Amino acid sequence: MNVKAPSKGRLRIMTTDEVARYLRVSKASIYRLVKDREIPVSKIGRHLRFRKDVIDEWLLEKERMHVTPPH
Repeated sequence: MNVKAPSKGRLRIMTTDEVARYLRVSKASIYRLVKDREIPVSKIGRHLRFRKDVIDEWLLEKERMHVTPPH
């Protein structure tokens, strides 16, 4: 099966395996984040799907939360 990379402006949808690889964490960590409602996810039937653009924004928000303002 030949899968082309998404063209610019198209949504990139990731599976649990793909988002785990992208974030360099285990699938178990992704499932825990989903269970705890800490990561943005969509359910399609029994399948979990993650939008790459939303995951990227979620990561930026997490980074902003951990940045200490200068005193």
